[in-house]
Amino acid sequence: MASFDMVSKVDLQTLDNAVNVVNKEITNRYDFKGSHVVIDLNKKEFKISLEADSEMKIQQIVDVLISRSIKQGLAAEVYDLSKEPFVSGKVTKKEVPVRNGIKQEDAKKIVKLIKDSGLKVQAAIMDDIVRITGKKIDDLQDVIQLSKTWNLGIALQYVNMKS
Repeated sequence: MASFDMVSKVDLQTLDNAVNVVNKEITNRYDFKGSHVVIDLNKKEFKISLEADSEMKIQQIVDVLISRSIKQGLAAEVYDLSKEPFVSGKVTKKEVPVRNGIKQEDAKKIVKLIKDSGLKVQAAIMDDIVRITGKKIDDLQDVIQLSKTWNLGIALQYVNMKS
C-alpha cells in the first residue's frame, strides 16, 4: 500500500528569518522613521507580536510580513490574521498567531473532502497529521492535486511518500 502524510508545519528557522527581514525593512523605511515599532516572535507559542503608532502602520507591517514570508517560502495562510488590533496607551498592538499543525476540525474536513471525492484511498487522522493510503500512487497524486483546489485557509504540505 502506498501512503503519504498531509501536514501543516511551519519551519521555525524560516519563520524567524522572515520576521528578521521584516524588522530590518520596517526600520529602514522612511515612513517609519522615528516611530515606535516592535516586531517580536515568540518561538515557543508561535506568535508574532506587533506594536506601532497606529492601526494603519500595523496593517503595513502585516502586508510586509506576508510578502516577505512568501519570498522566504512560507504560505500566507500560516498567519491567523483574524484578531483585530487593539489600542494600549499610545500604541496599537496586534497578536498574530502562526498556525502550526492541522487542527482536529480541519482534519475532519480534509477526510470528508477526500471521501466525497470518490477516489479509492483511505484517510486517517493521526494527531495533527492526515495519513492517506491507497493501492496506487496515481490515486495519491490525484488526492494531492485535488487538495490544491480546496480553500481550507491552511497551508498544506505533503511528506513521507511511500510506495
